[in-house]
Amino acid sequence: MKKFLIVLVFPTLLGESLFAAEAGMPQLNPKYWASQAFWLIIIFLSIYILISRIFIPKIKSNIDMRESKIRKDLEEAKTFREEAEKKLKAYKDLMESAKVDAKKILSESSQKLNEDMQAKKNKIQKEIEQETRNAEKEIQKFKSESLNKVNTISEEIVSTLVKDIFGEDLNRSSIKATVSQVLKEYKVKKI
Repeated sequence: MKKFLIVLVFPTLLGESLFAAEAGMPQLNPKYWASQAFWLIIIFLSIYILISRIFIPKIKSNIDMRESKIRKDLEEAKTFREEAEKKLKAYKDLMESAKVDAKKILSESSQKLNEDMQAKKNKIQKEIEQETRNAEKEIQKFKSESLNKVNTISEEIVSTLVKDIFGEDLNRSSIKATVSQVLKEYKVKKI
C-alpha cells in the first residue's frame, strides 16, 4: 500500500512539467489529477457500494442456500441410510427366522411323513398277514377238501376196479376203510 501511495505522490512532487504530459498524455498532467482522483473515488465507491450492498448479499444468500440444501441433503441421506440399515437388519432377521421356521417345518413334515409311512406300512403288513392267514386257511381247506375228494375218487376207482376185475361189488365201508388206511400211510410218508 505504501508503494502505491509513493507512486501517486512522487509524480506530483516532480512538478508540472512531466515529460509524459508533454508527449500528449494529459492524464499524467498534475493539473487534472484532482478531478481524476475525484472521479476515481466516486467510481470506486459506487462499485464498492454495488458489490457490497447488492452482489455480495446475493452471492452470500446463494452460498448459504446451497450450504443449507447440502446440509439438508446430507441429513436426509443419513436418515435414509439409517432406515436402510434398519430395514436390512429386519430383512436379515426375517430371513434367519424364515430359515429356522423352514427347517422346523421340514423336520416336522419329515417326521409326520415317516410316521404316516410307518402307520401305512404297519397297516399293509397287517393286511398282508391277514391275507396270508386267509390264504393258509383256504389252502388247508382246499387240502382237506382235496383229500376228501381224493378219498371219494379213490373209493369210486377202487370200487370200479374191483367190480371190473372181480365182477362183484365190495362193501362200501371196507373200501372206505382200506382207502383211508392207504392214504394215512401215504400222508405219514409225505409229511
